[in-house]
Amino acid sequence: MPVIDFGLDRLLGDAALRQPLRGRRLALLAHPASVTADLTHALDALAALPDLRISAAFGPQHGLRGDKQDNMVESADFLDPRHGIPVFSLYGEVRRPTPAMMDSFDVLLIDLQDLGCRIYTFITTLRYVLEAAAAHGKEVWVLDRPNPAGRQVEGLLLRPGWESFVGAGALPMRHGLTIGELAHWFIDTLRLDVACTVIGMRGWHADDAPGFGWPFDLRSWVNPSPNAANLSMARCYAGSVLLEGTTLSEGRGTTRPLELFGAPDIDARQLLARMVALAPEWLQGCRLRECCFEPTFHKHAGSLCQGLQIHVDGPFYRHATFRPWRLLSLAFKALRQEQPAYPLWRDFAYEYEFDRLAIDLINGSPLLREWVDDAQATPDDLDTLARADEELWLETRRRFLLY
Repeated sequence: MPVIDFGLDRLLGDAALRQPLRGRRLALLAHPASVTADLTHALDALAALPDLRISAAFGPQHGLRGDKQDNMVESADFLDPRHGIPVFSLYGEVRRPTPAMMDSFDVLLIDLQDLGCRIYTFITTLRYVLEAAAAHGKEVWVLDRPNPAGRQVEGLLLRPGWESFVGAGALPMRHGLTIGELAHWFIDTLRLDVACTVIGMRGWHADDAPGFGWPFDLRSWVNPSPNAANLSMARCYAGSVLLEGTTLSEGRGTTRPLELFGAPDIDARQLLARMVALAPEWLQGCRLRECCFEPTFHKHAGSLCQGLQIHVDGPFYRHATFRPWRLLSLAFKALRQEQPAYPLWRDFAYEYEFDRLAIDLINGSPLLREWVDDAQATPDDLDTLARADEELWLETRRRFLLY
């Protein structure tokens, strides 16, 4: 039976790998999915090693252990009751570590499970701590983990000036890199002077079926954030995250968040028919099922919604042809044609940005919104824009691939 060791497991199992860390103060940046093969949390596993000294820990959005359900719900600093060390929040009073936080360690260990999408704030936190490490002369070790969405690339590149907490840099929506590869890309792109060691995985092959990125027959799934409930969500997320910038429910408040979408005032059957008529090739690799759902919280709470669920498991999933960013873009275009006056774009503070529409922040420019709202724009128009960006990114990322 094949064996896959993530970076954390390799560090725990190889004393020689740990040798450079001995006698130094270590901090850990982690979240709930930062677990070993036997599901021990990284903080507990590392603290149990007699040759390592953990002096502090950091938690990104949703917390070190996982305590916050929704976006823009902050976590406070606290003293870990088991290990007696400070746990600093990087999604509370600050997003970037302060000088006092940086003084608490010599080497920062980063163990974060990513979803392979630009709009996942853990990779922005990765950028911020790399910049802080460079400024304060600290060393960084990244304990690598799989990209559960695999190597596929899709979407427009973030445009200059559109950086935000949900836009760490000029990445496409689906970037196809691991967290360790992203660290190398950030260091190179930002020209950071920082010592960074990536403890790579052993036995991971992104193109292996049936997981295509996530070895679900060998490793249990632990939610890296509260609504990242399974591999299906991870596969859909590079498209379904766009829903956060709309008035359509993305399924928060249901048991299948970010795998379905809808609203009380749409006709799901007509919407799907319009999508098929506009660009049937954008619906490949999955199955869309008409459904009804009633969110218990968040958008349309307590109202019965008509919608569509994106099925990307079993016989319906085709990894090479599934394109979630195009699929959701098409849904918006179809809805605009079905109901031209529909109030699609949600105007609210998104990740503490008050002056720019959420859909533009999420997509990294106004280009997608403008395409949806332009009655003359066709799927080919958006496809031409996206393909140019995707081809550029495929060439750019080539030298950062570790596997």
